[in-house]
Order: sequence, then structure tokens, then C-alpha cells
Amino acid sequence: MTTVSAIAECDVLIVGAGIVGLAHAAEAQRRGLTVLIIDRDSRAVGASVQNFGHCCITAQSGDLLELAHVARERWLHFSEVAGFWSTTSGALAVARSGEELAVLDELSASRERGEVELVGASGALQLLSRDDGDAPSGGPRILGGALLRDDVRVDPREAVGTLAGWLGAQPGVTVWWRTSYLGSSGDGDDRLVRTSRGAVRAARTIVCAGHNLDYLYPDVAAEFAIERCGLQMALIEAPGGRRISPAVLTGTSMLRYPAFSETAAAGELRSTMLSEHGDLVSIGANVMFTQRPDGSIIAGDSHVYDQTLDAFTTEATSELLLRSVGEVLGVDEVRVVERWQGVYASSSRQPYLAVEVAPNVTAVSITSGVGMTISFGVAVRTLDDLV
Repeated sequence: MTTVSAIAECDVLIVGAGIVGLAHAAEAQRRGLTVLIIDRDSRAVGASVQNFGHCCITAQSGDLLELAHVARERWLHFSEVAGFWSTTSGALAVARSGEELAVLDELSASRERGEVELVGASGALQLLSRDDGDAPSGGPRILGGALLRDDVRVDPREAVGTLAGWLGAQPGVTVWWRTSYLGSSGDGDDRLVRTSRGAVRAARTIVCAGHNLDYLYPDVAAEFAIERCGLQMALIEAPGGRRISPAVLTGTSMLRYPAFSETAAAGELRSTMLSEHGDLVSIGANVMFTQRPDGSIIAGDSHVYDQTLDAFTTEATSELLLRSVGEVLGVDEVRVVERWQGVYASSSRQPYLAVEVAPNVTAVSITSGVGMTISFGVAVRTLDDLV
């Protein structure tokens, strides 16, 4: 791609080709607007591809649950039209204590029939097995669980890139890779966006820079207490070639996702976790995993928070997470294929941010680790407010 000599024009300019940016681009295109997507890299390499590919619908509550259900419909639509893999096999929340069972029982009672389906130990173990014809597999401490009906999974390493390619091929949509956002100037129809490839006249600009918002608008990032969350993750081989259809959550997940953590029973679970599994609590663990179409399993994760994250990971943390995943799978050890540090935007003040940072410029960032879950829903709301 060469530098643009003439001033390009579009209705909506999207900064960032991660899932937040692509969701907004897709929604703008759906409404018949011309769209230019710019990204400083040659493909998405950030939070959207570093995590589990789990659209964690059922574990949300309130406004986030509403956004998640909108996003669910969009994911399935774009999976079909863009041609990337998705599955509606739900998620399995595994219970290995009476306190965890109590949380699941309370959540199930609060939702419509079938949305949170309680299963016994044998049912949970079967869902962790290779297929319906195999003997149940899983950790001996598993007492039961709940199948979260509405959850969706995609392969994060495929879905985001495929969606970007599909969008770039649609009429009225252009993608400029290796292009940096340098700010904007002017007013009204004369508002110009400066990029490393030249100026663009855009009626609206939506900045979807995730945790890097502080590089562009540091005062806004500070006002909304946005920082970076670092995760230790791993890709492991499936024990014995096992196939596991749902995403798998555990008791640590029940302390992180609002539908679980807002139950009355969660208080007792939190106390038990602190006293019996303080090592997991100390690393901010969310022991969970998802299986990719090729059979490999994305496993994690820990959480640390800071304005700037060190590049170094802690082997003791990785070993604890992998041992915990192995306990759920019922194996003594797992074989690691890859390790990495994931990073996403986080804030203790709000689950997501959509704020005007300059005339006709809106910054959008998901700040609660659920970008894959709610981005499409947030995009609908953002475009409703802007157009």
C-alpha cells in the first residue's frame, strides 16, 4: 500500500481492527455508511486473538446480558456470511464443591427454563469426554455443573482475521493496514483525520484502541481509570485426543462473571476460595479452557493490573494454572504447545467506555475482559447514538 496523495473521504473512520473496531465497522456497513478501517499492524494481533474465543453470554447480567444477546446474533450471522467457524455448544460451569453447586443452583432458578441447565456429576463428566460413546472423563472431585445454553465459541485466531477480510471486500468498506492514527482537526464537515498515510475527511471517527487508548487520549484514559490487564495463557494438547464441545468454566470463574458473583451464594464461595485456594485467588485466576477446531485447547488464565506491564511471565503461575486445568480434565499433566501473555483494557469504574473525546470523535473500549462477548452489542448502541 502506498501513501494516499488525495484526501480520502468516508462516513465513518474506524481506528483499530480488533473485534471492537470490526464490530463497529460491520454495524456501520450494515446501515449503508461508507467505512474506512485503519490499523497500525498488518493484521489483528491484540486482545481479540490472544484470548479464549468465548462469547460468554449467559454469565453476564443486566445491561451486559442485553448487549451480549445482541452480539450473539451478530456472531452467528457473520460466521455464516464471512465463513469462519463458530459453535453454539454453550459452556459448562464445573462445580467441585457444595458452595459452587449452590451458586449454580441459585443462578439456574433465576433464569428461564433451559438457560442454565443443572447437570449431575455424570453429566458434567460426559461433557468433558471425547464423545458420547466414550467413558466419562474428568477430575474425581467434580460434583456436577451447569450447561450455559446461549454461549458461543469462535476460534479467535481465525474469526477476527476472516471477518476483517470479509468486511474489506464489501462495497463501501476499505481497510488500510499498517496505518497509524495521528489525531483529528477542524470542525463539522471540514473535520480531518490525520493518519500516517495522509488525511481523511470523515464525518465520524470511532477510536477502538483498547488498552492503548492512553497513547492517544491519556487524559480520557486517566479519567476513566483505564489500565492494562495482563494474562498468562497457554495452548495445550487435548489429553488423549479428547473432544470437548462447550467452553469450560470453574469455581474461580464464578467469582469473576457477574451472573455468578451477584448471587447470594457467591459470598460463601468467595470465603471458601480464599481459605482453601488462596494460591489461585492471589494470581487472579480464572481457570477455564476452550477447544479450537484443530483439537488444541486454549487454557488460562491469571490477571495482573498496571498502567504498564512487564513482558516477563512467572513460571509458578503457569504451573499452577496448568495443574488446575489438568485437575478438571482428570489428568496428571498436560503438554504445552505455546505460552503467551495476553493484554486487554481494564477499569474498576465501568465495564465499557463510549465517550466523545473530540468533536465527531468517539472512543470505545471494553474494559471488563468481555470484548468478544459484547462488542457487537456495544457497536449497535454506539451507532444509534451517533447516526
